[in-house]
Amino acid sequence: MRDTLTYKDLIGSVHFDAEDRVFHGKVEGINDLVTFEGRGVDELIDAFHEAVDDYIELCREAGKEPLQSCRGSFNVRINPDMHRKALQKALADGISLNRFVQRAIAKELG
Repeated sequence: MRDTLTYKDLIGSVHFDAEDRVFHGKVEGINDLVTFEGRGVDELIDAFHEAVDDYIELCREAGKEPLQSCRGSFNVRINPDMHRKALQKALADGISLNRFVQRAIAKELG
């Protein structure tokens, strides 16, 4: 089960507040805080779409990119045993650990 919505290349996380009996979420992967909520699924989806449309329009007016920039580097924290095994496999394959991780990600993304 996924607790996300996707619209116009943006992803919204979705949560349920049982006490307030409302679904709520935020748009992920952007540099700003954009939230939405709804009492039911249809209302939540409509609110998400409206939030995304408004955010994209505000970004257009401000001349900024809606999506967070990705520099192409990031830190990954894994347990030391997995790190050692990945390094050994990369060395056995004659490639760098970086290239090994790139291949693993590419394989996962299809």
